Amino acid sequence: MFLTLMGTVVIAGIVGYLSERSGFTRNGIVPSIIICVGGAFLFYFVRIMFGIGFGSPGLDAIISSVGALVVVPTHWRK
Repeated sequence: MFLTLMGTVVIAGIVGYLSERSGFTRNGIVPSIIICVGGAFLFYFVRIMFGIGFGSPGLDAIISSVGALVVVPTHWRK
């Protein structure tokens, strides 16, 4: 379980970095990584508590990271 959590954090960090470098977001590298890791943590714990998931933990980390990048920055922009 601990290795799954660490893998989720690593995958979320990579997704945040790549989304910023590719131009998908314009938040900055560190804020994008923080948003992705936060979304991945949240979905990881939802998966543990309720058993909701899309498949493998890696796929869950990618989907939740991209989802957090879409929801959080657009929520605060005007």
